[in-house]
Amino acid sequence: MRIRLLMLGKTRRTEMRAILDDYVKRISRWCPVEITEVRDAPATLKKLDTDRAATVVLLDAGGKNLDSNALARWLGELRDRGTGEVIFLCGDAHGFPDEFRKRAHHTLALSPMTFSHELARVMLAEQLYRALAILFGSPYPK
Repeated sequence: MRIRLLMLGKTRRTEMRAILDDYVKRISRWCPVEITEVRDAPATLKKLDTDRAATVVLLDAGGKNLDSNALARWLGELRDRGTGEVIFLCGDAHGFPDEFRKRAHHTLALSPMTFSHELARVMLAEQLYRALAILFGSPYPK
């Protein structure tokens, strides 16, 4: 299973970018992972339209709350069902246009709190790494 982080806008803060890249590198030990940053919503929708078979997960404060173990189980179930790709949609400071909500298969919340979009990206990458570490029996999540 491949994971793609599809992000509206760029991660501009160098310290956030460094942490994000570190977690992406860690994730790549267990599965292919890619970050795609796009400047505008129409370009993002085009990328989604070319990947109709992928499972699309929109990050939103109103989405489903999962703890780390539940996220790991959910990713494991997707993998075991033969899901080829999971795309996590990360918005910018303005959130998402309604077209994204229609395209998403799942909506996931990182927390009931509000975070900057750059910090949310780092938190998502860390949680994905943690979930994969749980699936693969790594001591990281302890």
